[in-house]
Amino acid sequence: MLIKIYQINSERDTARAKFMGLGQLKDSVDSSSYDEVFSGDVDCGNLEDVFARFNTEGHPLHRGHSLSVSDVVLTENGAFFCDTIGFKEIDFDESKVHKPGDLLQIVYVEPNRPPFISEAGNDLKSLQRAVDGHIAPVYLGDGTILMCNDEAKLIGMDGNRRLGDSTIAGPFFIVGEDGKDFRSLTDEETQRYMERFAEPEQISQQEVDGDMGFISCTY
Repeated sequence: MLIKIYQINSERDTARAKFMGLGQLKDSVDSSSYDEVFSGDVDCGNLEDVFARFNTEGHPLHRGHSLSVSDVVLTENGAFFCDTIGFKEIDFDESKVHKPGDLLQIVYVEPNRPPFISEAGNDLKSLQRAVDGHIAPVYLGDGTILMCNDEAKLIGMDGNRRLGDSTIAGPFFIVGEDGKDFRSLTDEETQRYMERFAEPEQISQQEVDGDMGFISCTY
């Protein structure tokens, strides 16, 4: 389920609408007071599942607080306001929403799921959260880097994709390389890796356990 989540930024909340129900707002929602805090694919069947997910485990790329009243969830079916009871469809102008200018465009890949295009903060804490642990780079030789969890195999994370003669366990993402820094993927790079990792792979725990060495990449 592809979604985006928007939450009110208190610094722009001139109407003090944060955490208020739609009835209190007289059905008027100011899109410009919202920040985009998540964009991606989640294993949810409906909005109630989304609410449960983002009030329990959340998502490694989520940059906001737990899903609450006044938040807006965008799906392929429209924009839905998280009200005091359930969700209500609203008119919402996505073009007025704010988000940090230093986010990195990435391709994010989870075990047993198709990849999706998303964004991550360009700081160590955000990058570590994206892979649920210490990051390890795999340089792909084309100006991009695969960032994975350095201890994924040791702590029993599920196998994700095969790369060259090795396997990658746990979630990983592809980001651009810019000398000692990171950069957003270009549209061409994004498309290339969306296609490269399009199909989830079945990788047994035995295969993961048998591949504890250095990740070699000939791709």
